[in-house]
Amino acid sequence: MTSATYDVVAVGNAIIDLLQAVPDTFLAEENIERGGMTLIDEARADHLTARMPQAVVAAGGSAANTMTGVASFGGKAGYIGKVAADDLGARFTTEFRAAGVTYNTPPRSAPPGTARCLIAVSPDGQRSMSTYLGASTLLEPADLDADLIKAGETLFLEGYLFDRDEAKAAFVRAAEIARSAKRKVALTLSDKFCVDRHRDSFRHLVAGHVDVLFSNESEILSLYEESDLGAAIEAARKACPTVIVTRSDVGSLIAARDETVEVQAFPVSKVVDTTGAGDQYAAGFLFAFSRGRSLAECGALASLAAAEVISHMGPRPEQSLRALALGSGFRV
Repeated sequence: MTSATYDVVAVGNAIIDLLQAVPDTFLAEENIERGGMTLIDEARADHLTARMPQAVVAAGGSAANTMTGVASFGGKAGYIGKVAADDLGARFTTEFRAAGVTYNTPPRSAPPGTARCLIAVSPDGQRSMSTYLGASTLLEPADLDADLIKAGETLFLEGYLFDRDEAKAAFVRAAEIARSAKRKVALTLSDKFCVDRHRDSFRHLVAGHVDVLFSNESEILSLYEESDLGAAIEAARKACPTVIVTRSDVGSLIAARDETVEVQAFPVSKVVDTTGAGDQYAAGFLFAFSRGRSLAECGALASLAAAEVISHMGPRPEQSLRALALGSGFRV
């Protein structure tokens, strides 16, 4: 097996995020489910965009955010995701490369446009997402850069891509390419409602192709149709070598075949915006995991990254995660 030149390579939905702080009444007025992610059409996206005129605009997407975190730790990250040849797509490409991530997926010249995620941030920092998937789900197997995937120590797959068959096919093909090169494969379940829509496919993928599974409590309970967290974790442990369950301010659990590591949440003076918390948790974990660190070290760096991102608006680090880790006594 040749040595990897990238720590992590991700496949995901390439999305522009628009984030705005809103009063709780906004969610009721717009019939937005609190704390969830709802798929919307272009007309609805245009309506919500008009209602969020002070939005912070940033290149986003769950796995894309994770790759910027890996780069912020000083890791080498690559990304595969589809944008359109429009202004938003050009902004995504420019911002993403500026963050230090290798990104060369060709843009789509025909409609639909680049994907958008309208994120309403409540006063308590909770984020409620309305997502127009646009060009992002039109990723197909032909868009995959097999050489890039093979060059990554770990392939990271974003569960949101399961919402369209062409993207799902690309997703599975990417896992097969990584497996053929003897690389590790990590998957994030992304969202409970995404799990509800694709439970059987996710279970099959986890059991046959995945080395590291990222989830929160509601996602893991949904995946294995359990009401007890311990039972859900045991079911996942039988299917996947490493299972991570994030639990917000309670911390997280990392369950391997022969051990369970409890990880404390890193202290935060004030939670401003939880957007990207899971994404940056994955960044810290995958950066350390790809470099052979212990599960406890992986979890500690994951918590550090999550704490940084929830202390400000936006899903990407504002401080260098490498400098923050070194200053907190971690080795990176």
